[in-house]
Amino acid sequence: MAHIALGVDENQFPGITGPMIYRPETAKPLNELAEVLLRGPHTLPPGERELIAAYVSGLNECQFCCGSHSAFAAAQLEQGMSLVDQVRADLDSAPVSPKLRALLRIAGAVQVSGRDVTPELISAAREAGSTDLEIHDAVLIAAAFCMFNRYVDGLGTLAPDDPQAYAYSAKNIVEHGYRV
Repeated sequence: MAHIALGVDENQFPGITGPMIYRPETAKPLNELAEVLLRGPHTLPPGERELIAAYVSGLNECQFCCGSHSAFAAAQLEQGMSLVDQVRADLDSAPVSPKLRALLRIAGAVQVSGRDVTPELISAAREAGSTDLEIHDAVLIAAAFCMFNRYVDGLGTLAPDDPQAYAYSAKNIVEHGYRV
């Protein structure tokens, strides 16, 4: 049960959905940010950007956001959930491009502290072919998901245990996006 009364059935509106219904004034810009970062025109495919969100959410132990964005990434990546699981279990041996691995390392550093992003991490990302825009957005996705994770967990919202709940949401996000 959420820490505050959200005015919704948490089973029907778990995770971030309940707080967004509770406070539509803040939901709108948060959804717009997610839409731009994860689905807007970009050199990184949406599945890879969702994977960054899932990776950071997993590091933050946010069950709802990790489950959601893992499903969203899997729905848009050729290798599906198998790749998501491999990245989350062991980034060093996961079958991703050197560029994506370098961006995920930057995102992991941001999850600890923005100050953990070192010139060496940035240099490695550039050497792997990352553009400044991709580095910028990897940092911003990671920072945004630290905020989203704390929003969800700070209000004590329900996180379904059933992966199918997230797979259903993935279909909707892939088709319609984050704008409500």
